[in-house]
Amino acid sequence: MLVRKIIINIVIFVAVLVVGAFFVFYKNEPNVIKEPIPSPQVFQSVSPSVSPSPILNSKFEIPDSINLAVPFTSQAPTKNWGLPFAEFCEEASALMAASYINGWSIPTSEFAEGKMLEIKDFEEKRFGYYKDTTAEETAIILREFYKIEKVKVVYDPTAEDIKKALADKKVIVIPAAGRQLGNPYFQSPGPIYHMLIIKGYTKEGNFITNDPGTRRGADFIYSPGVLMNAIHDWNGGDVDNGKKVMIVVG
Repeated sequence: MLVRKIIINIVIFVAVLVVGAFFVFYKNEPNVIKEPIPSPQVFQSVSPSVSPSPILNSKFEIPDSINLAVPFTSQAPTKNWGLPFAEFCEEASALMAASYINGWSIPTSEFAEGKMLEIKDFEEKRFGYYKDTTAEETAIILREFYKIEKVKVVYDPTAEDIKKALADKKVIVIPAAGRQLGNPYFQSPGPIYHMLIIKGYTKEGNFITNDPGTRRGADFIYSPGVLMNAIHDWNGGDVDNGKKVMIVVG
């Protein structure tokens, strides 16, 4: 009888350990979407007379998946998350978009850091500040600092609009209410205002992004429901109610 009680106690003890270990692992495992992504595609400029904008062409057929070859940098490439880099999501997004359009690489962390500081200098001269630039102001950075002619700000975009632009090899920059994104790699509770790149979508319909808010942001996948809901422009602080807008580059 005593032996039986000992065996039962051992079984219960082992079961508790297994359940506890599973709970700890599950709690600490980030809730991220993991699925195969298509091979990256480089940008090729096409004359508008040959290829009309897919956003304006309702008959434009899109592939079942696409992934643009947009180089990645976090907003704190040398892991310095203090100011100004804590506020550099817009600068990082502009750098990534411009690099894709021009066929540039982002070779080193120090290179990325230097380029973002150059953008900051431009912003302070052009706007009088560098923090929390709106979609329209970020478009100005792309047009004036990077001399990119084809930059369009589109209000109230749909998921289909985004996919059509991506299928036409255009890269998308979106402002967002950062905490609505729910990225498990953000430093809790996440940024109030954020900006990131949409570079593709999967066969399952999820969006492939370069999210500069984390060093793990390259090819980070968001569901369309989460991403579309989170799109909000800077409006002085009430970002959850900011306008729905995207920047189409290319």
